[in-house]
Amino acid sequence: MSNQTLRLAIVGGNRGGRFKRTLAALADRLELVAICDLNEEVTAQWKENYPWIETYRSYELMLQSPDIDAVFLASPMLLHARQSIDALKAGKHVLCEVIAAHTLDDAWELVETVEKTGLTYMMAENYCFARSNLAVKHMAEQKMFGEITYLEGGYIHDLRYRVHNKDGSLTWRGDLHHTYDGMNYPTHSIGPISHWLGLNKDGGDRMKSMSTFVSNSRSLQHYFQEKFGKEHPASQPGYWKQGDSAVTNIMTEGGVLISLRVDWTSARPHNMRHYVLQGTEGAYLSKRHDQEDDLVWFNGRSPQRELKPGQRVDDERDEMWEPLTRYQPELDHPIWRRWEEHAQSSGHGGGDFFVLEEFVSSIQEQRSPLVDVYDAVTWSSIFPLSMESHANNGQPVEFPDFRRSGGKRI
Repeated sequence: MSNQTLRLAIVGGNRGGRFKRTLAALADRLELVAICDLNEEVTAQWKENYPWIETYRSYELMLQSPDIDAVFLASPMLLHARQSIDALKAGKHVLCEVIAAHTLDDAWELVETVEKTGLTYMMAENYCFARSNLAVKHMAEQKMFGEITYLEGGYIHDLRYRVHNKDGSLTWRGDLHHTYDGMNYPTHSIGPISHWLGLNKDGGDRMKSMSTFVSNSRSLQHYFQEKFGKEHPASQPGYWKQGDSAVTNIMTEGGVLISLRVDWTSARPHNMRHYVLQGTEGAYLSKRHDQEDDLVWFNGRSPQRELKPGQRVDDERDEMWEPLTRYQPELDHPIWRRWEEHAQSSGHGGGDFFVLEEFVSSIQEQRSPLVDVYDAVTWSSIFPLSMESHANNGQPVEFPDFRRSGGKRI
């Protein structure tokens, strides 16, 4: 569609409301034309701010509109795959929040549908576009860390208040913890790491196998006892299938070790981004809270402490970490430097701006987006594979190659 304005519908008005600033920033390239939400109060609020838009309670009816070019799915996670597939079959491009699919069958069908329709699909993994994560990607692309051998990623975020409604009934997050048991929210962790390694790209490395272990489930039971009383079903032992913490270890075909952790029900301060990168010539540690710095170290470039009296040069080396900011803005990623003014006012460290901007650009430039369908389903497949591994006491399971045989299941 080259330089034509992209006509967008948002599905999920509450979550979608966080993107209003970005919609304004991209107004010359992106036009909001519809909102779909089951709650009429939500659609009415959007209508007040955008009087020209169409509002829908029926997703199926919305997809019939010829006035919509693309849909942005900000709906509950377990709906994503089916809604994406239906939109593509209706001739709409798709930007979908995480995760893309929660079963392997859905993941395969999503790939097959994208390939059959030729339409653009992008997963809105906003953590890939945080400033620090983009900077580390830029440094990795320049081989400043040498050969990368080990990485960690974690999503550690107390979201207990989001697993229930005011009356104690479960939200989609609550249903997820009640029903499933594994690495249930992996893409905030694996997304940036995958980009740092160049995984899943032509001629690059790919994830080969993984093992998952899950802790006991304790936090939500105690939380519901305190908030809704000991008689509430969610206060009973055994109600919550998902453990408090899940850890997945991944080996790539190239021998890189990746460790992921997810925990969004334990009581603790927010740790929005937890990352570790170890290479042969450098390392990276993300900050734990706003009073700390992201840290890097580069062999031969970062300073060392001065020798102490009597200390020889061949004694144990005394390396020093440096703040990542010491290398910014010089080594900020070009994408960040181009859009910094808009990204700084956007949520998730700028990521909420970049996912929409990249989606629009990839369609208008007729190219694959930075988080394409193969990335989306590979990263998302960690969820169903983790349940299989955990059910078998942590036995390793192989990753599907969603690019194999033209994306066909064989």
